[in-house]
Amino acid sequence: MSDITAVPTETELREQAEAAAAACGVDLAAHAGEHERHSPITGTVVSSLAWSSAEDVAEAVEQAHEAYLSFRDVPAPVRGALVKRLGDLLTEHKADLATLVSIEAGKVTSEALGEVQEMIDICEFAVGLSRQLYGRTMTSERPGHRLMETWHPLGVVGVISAFNFPVAVWSWNTALALVCGDPVIWKPSEQAPLSALAAGALLDRAIAEAGLDPALSQVLIGDREVGEALVDHPKVALLSATGSTRMGREVGPRVAARFGRVLLELGGNNAAIVAPSADLDLTTRGIVFAAAGTAGQRCTTMRRVIAHTDIADQVVERVSAAYRKLPIGNPMTEGTLVGPLVSKAGYDAFIQAVEDAQAAGGQVVVGGGRAAVGGADAYYVEPTVIRMPAQSEVVQRETFAPILYVLTYDTLEEALELNNAVPQGLSSSIFTQDQAEAEIFMSAAGSDCGIVNVNIGTSGAEIGGAFGGEKETGGGRESGSDAWRAYMRRATNTVNYSGELPLAQGVKFTV
Repeated sequence: MSDITAVPTETELREQAEAAAAACGVDLAAHAGEHERHSPITGTVVSSLAWSSAEDVAEAVEQAHEAYLSFRDVPAPVRGALVKRLGDLLTEHKADLATLVSIEAGKVTSEALGEVQEMIDICEFAVGLSRQLYGRTMTSERPGHRLMETWHPLGVVGVISAFNFPVAVWSWNTALALVCGDPVIWKPSEQAPLSALAAGALLDRAIAEAGLDPALSQVLIGDREVGEALVDHPKVALLSATGSTRMGREVGPRVAARFGRVLLELGGNNAAIVAPSADLDLTTRGIVFAAAGTAGQRCTTMRRVIAHTDIADQVVERVSAAYRKLPIGNPMTEGTLVGPLVSKAGYDAFIQAVEDAQAAGGQVVVGGGRAAVGGADAYYVEPTVIRMPAQSEVVQRETFAPILYVLTYDTLEEALELNNAVPQGLSSSIFTQDQAEAEIFMSAAGSDCGIVNVNIGTSGAEIGGAFGGEKETGGGRESGSDAWRAYMRRATNTVNYSGELPLAQGVKFTV
């Protein structure tokens, strides 16, 4: 593995962050405070901001609810025009926002730009959707009656997002929520407050230009207290939360206890089955990006390869050779492919997982340690391949780091059992040239994940398809397809134009 050791100074990094935020319209003086945030690139401070409180959440929700009462009557295509303007502003400030994503989340420039492009894409999707919020008409069993379903705005939507996609996940929820007639309150990751303030400022500008209520979009920077207040507020109709399964176990029951709606995007432990017929050149490229991209910190990161025994050695050799060439270092330097882990906690989890895998009989083929990049407070690690004799506890655990466990199989049934034998159910893939194997993998008896791919890795989803997973991944669906329905309420309408009053199911009740 090659190291790109040059990293910016603390002053350079902070100046870049402040300039990018200001370009997006953030009034940094208005947000100044004592809460310091560090960039994973250097481990040094890049922002000092004020945080919101639980009382601020209560006020924000009341303001958002008032905005909802008028916004719900705005025609959906007009709401779509607002989202279109947001997309235009994101396009204009793509580089600025990507700079903040790199500085705060440690993403390489290409991936940071890709995250902002994903925001632009979901805006385009939502604009089209604003003219397609279709209901349906059904045939009534009663003569002279019309039976139909209509969809209406739901109410205030709360969004809690994670550090690894500090702005894209907000956009998935916000673009759809707005065209559906719902205001949004966002509690972003504490790791990426400037990215959140910048994205929020662009939407604030679009709202102001449209002459709409500014309370339609609110960003509340804060800690767990802020998130809990948003989770528990009875006027938050839908709470969308992205994070760990542990977090989901707390959020889900609390929202359910007040009969609110919840949309959970939680952990992933994603695998690729590599069949004997696989194109190994394509497979290697697919594995390396999915497993080492974002330094292994995507929920869709490939964490397991389940390779047929006949080709397992070749797969390990090819992937390991590619890993040894991966440039590690400053994510804002051209050519870097692997940036830092977001924190020391992430690094500690990486080291613990490697040790646990070795204790379970695993063999480290490549990587396994800290990369000689950055200072003492920056945590760069070597993308790691570990051959495992069996799917032990450490393999079933989601570790947010670039660790790839390699297991083997002899039959497709065995491979599917390994794929499904983890608590999470987000993303999966198979590399094969055998059409029957591909079909089986995508069938009801195949992968039990929400994302099931053929000849492509586990990460890199497009916004046209609904994103989310099953089991401990939470069951939520965001972005494309019919995910918009989560942000609306459905009403079943029966219209009687017969002049009579026949009852359903032939019931007779004469008075």
